Amino acid sequence: MKNFELRRDRYDAFRQFDNPLVNISLTLELPEFRPFCKQRQLSPFHFFLYCVLSAIETIDNFMYRIHEDEVIKIDDFIGSFTVINGDNNLNFARFARSADLREFTARSVRAAQEATASRVLINTHADLTPRQMRENVFITCMPWFDMRAIEHPIFRHRDSDIPSLAWGRFSAPAGATMTLPFSVQAHHGFVDGFHVHLLAQAIAQRVAEVIAEHAPA
Repeated sequence: MKNFELRRDRYDAFRQFDNPLVNISLTLELPEFRPFCKQRQLSPFHFFLYCVLSAIETIDNFMYRIHEDEVIKIDDFIGSFTVINGDNNLNFARFARSADLREFTARSVRAAQEATASRVLINTHADLTPRQMRENVFITCMPWFDMRAIEHPIFRHRDSDIPSLAWGRFSAPAGATMTLPFSVQAHHGFVDGFHVHLLAQAIAQRVAEVIAEHAPA
């Protein structure tokens, strides 16, 4: 929490706002990872989810939460994301993350299959304590269009401390790089635009690292 103390005055200022959230949309530039996924029979979505969640935990500002009116720093978070079920309705998937790419994607795929098959809305927080509920990052993917911006539903803005990330359709294949529309919503007491910039860099770096780590010897 040493780093947080350097911005506690910013947090104290923004916590007074009725809506302390900052919401930034950008075009994320990444190494082209779809051929890598195709060669290894990996879903591009689940591969990218692995890289995004791996990147988030490297930046303290995205790990701060509010619990019992105090700021805490979480050490880890669950994997979760939205899906569309067989009735074309929203549902939620949840799984325990793994540092191993293959295991992570296998768990993520199973969670997606379960949520897609359920007609009932899955409450991924039902079995969690209030403290455990802070150990989350909200993920939404809308692959059908070139998303320009998004405003997430918020139960109570002043208490909203969990970052919400969303992305849209991947760009058409065009060489060594790819782009996608990407959005980050977070508590401004913790996150500034600069930290969103750092996250964008960290995601691109993580994609490159994972591809390099699994390259043939």
